[in-house]
Amino acid sequence: MKLSFRHREEPELHKEGNAWKKRAVLIASALAGATLLVLLIVYIAGLNRYQSCFLNGTVIDEVDVSGMSISELEEQIGKYSLRVIERQADGTTLEEEIPGSEIGISYVSTEPLQAVLQGQNRYLWFLRHDADYTTDVPPFYEESALLEKIDALRGFQEDFIREPADAYIADYVPGSGFALVAEEKGNRLNREKTIEAIKAAVNGLEEQVDLEAAGCYEEPKVTSEDTVLGDMYAKLQNYMNTVITYTFGTEREVLDPDTVAGWIVRKGNRAELDPELVKEYVNSLRKKHDTVFHKRKFMTSYGQEVTIDLGDYGWWMDVGQETQELIGLLERGEGGERVPVYRQTAASYESPDYGDSYVEINLTAQHMFLYQNGECVLESDFVSGNPGKGNATPPGIYGITYKERNATLNGETYSTPVNFWMPFNNNVGMHDATWRSEFGRNIYMTNGSHGCVNLPYAVAQEIYGYVEKNTPVICYYLPGTEPEPLEEIPLETEPGLEPPAGTPEGTQALPGTGQPGGTPVVPETGQPESTPAVPEAAPSPEAVPQPEGQ
Repeated sequence: MKLSFRHREEPELHKEGNAWKKRAVLIASALAGATLLVLLIVYIAGLNRYQSCFLNGTVIDEVDVSGMSISELEEQIGKYSLRVIERQADGTTLEEEIPGSEIGISYVSTEPLQAVLQGQNRYLWFLRHDADYTTDVPPFYEESALLEKIDALRGFQEDFIREPADAYIADYVPGSGFALVAEEKGNRLNREKTIEAIKAAVNGLEEQVDLEAAGCYEEPKVTSEDTVLGDMYAKLQNYMNTVITYTFGTEREVLDPDTVAGWIVRKGNRAELDPELVKEYVNSLRKKHDTVFHKRKFMTSYGQEVTIDLGDYGWWMDVGQETQELIGLLERGEGGERVPVYRQTAASYESPDYGDSYVEINLTAQHMFLYQNGECVLESDFVSGNPGKGNATPPGIYGITYKERNATLNGETYSTPVNFWMPFNNNVGMHDATWRSEFGRNIYMTNGSHGCVNLPYAVAQEIYGYVEKNTPVICYYLPGTEPEPLEEIPLETEPGLEPPAGTPEGTQALPGTGQPGGTPVVPETGQPESTPAVPEAAPSPEAVPQPEGQ
């Protein structure tokens, strides 16, 4: 069998392709027409729908009415209920409902709604309009009924309410200190704000209103973030954290926070220290540790103990200055160890406070000793004040006021030069007396000085080399140590001390002062101290004023 093939002719193929193209165009045209028909149907349906419904994005009197008809809006209003979220005292929330039916909510007239409906361009219903309308007649409710429902809320019942409380600094607790107590919000509603928030929610047909978010609660006036309160708390903490340790030799006095807390005065938003209370504390330290004007037992070089109850030697705290210093330290928060401010110091914090380097003067024996580090390095006779003329050298313990070379002892009408001048009790001091050839014995009884301790030149020179300012000088009378009297006392007069007739005897002055020396003055009082005419008439301790912490 013989097979044969026949090729189509080109014109025949061209005719077939044109037929397919025609069919495709017909199909596309049919589909486009169908789509347009569908869109037209949808558009016409939208026109019909939005003839009685509000366009998308329409808000009337704060109510979103998109796609709703007037009847649907009225139906929704009839079912309306407002959920009120309240804050409880513990911070949790409580929800209550205000049903629209119980406050008579409805539209008085639908005419404003009809006007909105008729005024909208429904031909562009497929676009979002975002139109906000306010009618003259929003949804109506009975205001009195709404106020009753508001007043009935739990948030307005007294047994439910906790008042807001300001943040504050609690009183000091020993061992714990001050505490910054945070504010308490409480749950006291502001009635006017609450009514305003609930009315706004009802007018807008909102589903709920959060009274806290709406700012309806009374708030504390002072919070823990308050800068003024924070500054005061920081200052109080600064006081409490400042530890000051007073040192008195080996003894320590720690200023503890409990004590400082008792000094703090809080006035409104300020905290400060009461200076009088601080002064009381400093004065208590003075009373405990000061030794000035205290009685002392002194073991003499004769092996006999005497009581020294006069004189102004010893530790003497400057209470006024130390009070100011202490307040400053606490204000600045500067702690650490501290030595108080002294008006006068002594040789040792230990007993005896005069230490083991001092000048010992036995006014009865007219003999003195100089001790250095517990060892007697010098002793000598001397001539003291003449008791017969009221110039007896007073007993007591004193400190060298200063020392001066080539000083001049001035009186009102005379002056006497000395080589070594070492005052220790106002205008009473030790100095060389080069005009004397004899010292000791009973010379002082009739030819004594005007109160000073007259020494041989070499002795005065040596003492001058040892002593410094505040070196203790201990003067005492010791019956039983009277020296053997001289049969004849030489009459030796200080050069330059012959006052003219009519000038009272017994006046010696500090260099350059012109102050009479017969009546020693008690320090800082300006009052004369009674000076004994004889040793047995020495003034009592009560005659010396005691410090009052000034």
